[in-house]
Amino acid sequence: MRPLFSVARSLAACLAALVLSLSPALAVQPDEVLDDPVLEERARDLSDGLRCLVCRNESIDESNADLARDLRLLVRERLVAGDSDEEAIDFIVDRYGEYVLLKPTTQGANWILWAAGPMMLALALLISFMYLRGRATATAGPEADGLSAEEQERLQEILKD
Repeated sequence: MRPLFSVARSLAACLAALVLSLSPALAVQPDEVLDDPVLEERARDLSDGLRCLVCRNESIDESNADLARDLRLLVRERLVAGDSDEEAIDFIVDRYGEYVLLKPTTQGANWILWAAGPMMLALALLISFMYLRGRATATAGPEADGLSAEEQERLQEILKD
């Protein structure tokens, strides 16, 4: 009976470790959390869309960097001061640049970046089409295999022999 209990205990510990490893790792410290749950939820939503400038492709909620902590605190300060979500994000973007956004906007010069991929694909397809069309017209003629009429006759004579 004793070994069965220890096996069940080990399985429970493994299951607990698995469940905890699947949950998102948030770096928000207890002293950062706001007392108002509505404001805290707004702060978490905003923090989820802001990039840690040290860690690059992590949100500031996931990062343990000092700058990420400063940005989390700044978001909370702006919300406590009465800013709307857009005003808080605009304040941070004005201060740190648009790179701080995990999902950049399609306004201003960014539209070039968003359109570059499809434009390059269209250009590649156009060049491929023109190349293949030119190649097809070059080979489709009376001298398709590169022999003149005289050479064709000579070839036929050789093949008959």
